[in-house]
Amino acid sequence: MDAYDEEPEALNGPDGPAGARRAGGPGTPGEDPGPEGTGPTVTGTEDTKGDGAREPARPAGLAALSPRYRIVAGGALAVVATVAAVHLGMVFLSLAPANTVSKRHAKAVEGWVYPEFEQNWKLFAPNPLQQNVAVQVRAQIRDEVGDLRTTGWTDLSAEDGAAIDGNVLPSHTQQNELRRAWDFLGTTHGTDNRPVGVRGALSEQYVRRIVVLRLRRDEGLDRAGTIERVQVRSRTVNVPPPGWSREKVSTSPAYRVLPWWTVTGDETEAGAR
Repeated sequence: MDAYDEEPEALNGPDGPAGARRAGGPGTPGEDPGPEGTGPTVTGTEDTKGDGAREPARPAGLAALSPRYRIVAGGALAVVATVAAVHLGMVFLSLAPANTVSKRHAKAVEGWVYPEFEQNWKLFAPNPLQQNVAVQVRAQIRDEVGDLRTTGWTDLSAEDGAAIDGNVLPSHTQQNELRRAWDFLGTTHGTDNRPVGVRGALSEQYVRRIVVLRLRRDEGLDRAGTIERVQVRSRTVNVPPPGWSREKVSTSPAYRVLPWWTVTGDETEAGAR
C-alpha cells in the first residue's frame, strides 16, 4: 500500500486540515507541556490564594470599622440628625402662622430660637427690613471747673457695624444689644416720645445705661468730666430700590429725637462700670 494509506492524518499535511497543529501535541511552539507534559501552563495577573480562590474585596466606609467604633459612629450620626430635625422644627414653628402646636409649645420654641436664631420675617408672609436705622447719642459734660459743654452726635450703630464687618464670630452684644433695646423703647413709647406704662420707663432706663456705658468706654468721656445728661435719637434711611425697579422712595434721613435724660448716680457708677 501507499505510505499515505498508513498515515491518514498526513493527507492534509503535517498541520492537519486547517494548517494548525493539535493543541497539546508534541512540538507545538510557544506552549509549555508542564512538568508531566500534559498541556500548557496557564499564566495571568489575577491575585489568587494557594487553593485557587480569589481574595475577597476589603470593606469600605463604616463596614471597615471595628464593631465598637461602628456603634460610636452610628450614635454620633443619630445625634446630629436628631438635633438638625429639632432645630428645623423649632425654626419652622417660630416662623409659621400661629397654630395649635406653636401656641402649646410657645415657651420651648422661644427658648430655642431666641436670641441666636431669631428671624425678622414670617413664613408665607416675608417682610424684610427696608430701612437702615442708626441709634445716635450726644451728652452734656461738666468739666473740672464746672463748665457744661455738649458733645457732638456719636453713631453707636455705625460702631457696631464696623465691629461686625469682617468678623467671623461677632459677639451677640455687638449684633443685637443696641438694636433690641431701641426696638423695645419704640414699642413702649407713644408718638410723643413719652413712655407708656411701667415697661416704657424700664426701656428708658435700659437704653440710658447702654449709651452711658458706651460713651464712657468707647469715647472716654469720663476722662473729660462728669456726664450730666444724654440725648438719644434715631436716623432712619430707606434702602434704595434696585435699578430695574420702578419704585421711587426718598433717601433723605428721618430723625426721631428723644428728650434729654438726666443721668443718675447708679447709672454713672453701677450701670457704666
